[in-house]
Amino acid sequence: MGNSFGKLFIVTTYGESHGEAIGAVIDGCPSGVKIDLDFIQNEMDHRKPGVSALSSPRAESDIVKIISGVYEGMSTGMPIHLMIENKDVKSGDYDTIKTLYRPSHADFTY
Repeated sequence: MGNSFGKLFIVTTYGESHGEAIGAVIDGCPSGVKIDLDFIQNEMDHRKPGVSALSSPRAESDIVKIISGVYEGMSTGMPIHLMIENKDVKSGDYDTIKTLYRPSHADFTY
């Protein structure tokens, strides 16, 4: 099982909560498509750590950065790279659960 999905429109995800960043690369998006970073950020704000009793207590802002593939709010036709830096990384916090699959996490699917 890999972490890329699709054939013509391919989404590849990467990273883990105890690493330096998480993100996605979207390949196959034609040029000239409006990419609304404010909308993407608003959607991400719904799931960021610390917003509910069910989310992680880590202090992460989950700020989405578009690294490539978008210029002045429009897709360029190149792969779109979205990244969220992990600022509150505490890898040691995962030592006791590093071999366990956790419900509602991507551990098992990855």
